Amino acid sequence: MIGQEITFWIVAPLMVLGALGLLFFRKAVYAALSMAFVMVNLAVLYASLNAMFLTFVQIIVYTGAIMMLFLFVLMLVGVDTPDSMVETLKGQKFAAWVAGIGMLGLIVFGIGGALAGGPNVGLDEANAAHGGNVESLAALIFGRYVFAFELTSALLITAAVGAMVLGQHARTRPKPTQRDLAANRMREYAEAGAHPGALPNSGVLAQHNSIATPALLPDGTVSEASVSNTLAERGSIVDSVALSRATAAVFDQIEAGKAEEDDQ
Repeated sequence: MIGQEITFWIVAPLMVLGALGLLFFRKAVYAALSMAFVMVNLAVLYASLNAMFLTFVQIIVYTGAIMMLFLFVLMLVGVDTPDSMVETLKGQKFAAWVAGIGMLGLIVFGIGGALAGGPNVGLDEANAAHGGNVESLAALIFGRYVFAFELTSALLITAAVGAMVLGQHARTRPKPTQRDLAANRMREYAEAGAHPGALPNSGVLAQHNSIATPALLPDGTVSEASVSNTLAERGSIVDSVALSRATAAVFDQIEAGKAEEDDQ
C-alpha cells in the first residue's frame, strides 16, 4: 500500500465519525466542532494527493475563517431556544425532501460517472499540463468552466443582496419613546377601558401584576412556587382575592365618576 492509501484508510473513518457527530450531537457547538473536524481531515486528504492549493484553501478559508465564524456566532448568540416544527411556508418539508433526494442522486451519479468514465489521469499529469497545481486550476476555472464560475459568483452576490434587503426594515415613522407608549396606554384606557399596566407572563393565571401576588392554579388554589421565597418568609404575600376586590372597587368608582361627568 502506498502512502495515499494509508492516509485515506486512517482519515476516512475519522471523517465519518465527525459527520455522524454533526448529525447526532444535540448541542449546536459540538455539531459545529464536528464539521470543523471533518474539514481538517479533508485538508489532510488533499495534502496526501499533492493538491496543496486546495489544502491551504480548505484550512485557511473554510476551516479557519468560515467555520470558526459560525462557531463564534453560535457561542455568542446561543441556540438554547428549541426549533419550531410548524411549517412557516406550506410544503417546505416536502420541498426539502425532494431537494435532499436530488442532491443525493447528484452525488451518487457523479461518483459513479467518475468511477466508470474515461481513462484515469493522475494528478501529476494533470498539473504538468499547465505547469503546476495552481496554474491548472486557474486554467479550468477561467477557461473551460468560466461561465459556471461567473454564474455562481452572480448567484452568491444576489443571495447576499437579497439577505440584506430582507433583513433591513426601513422605518417610515419615528420610534416611539417610553413617554409616547405610556400616553398611548392611558389613551386606550380612557377610550376603551383597556388595562394600562403590563400583562402577566404567559401561562400564569394571575389577578394582579404585583410580584407579591401569587398565581392561581387551574383549581383556584394558590401556587406557592409563583412567589419568591424571600417574600414568603417576610409574610409580604398579597391576598389576590382581596386585592382584586379592592382593585375592582376602585375601578368602579372611577367609572361611576366618569359616568357622572358625562351626564353633567
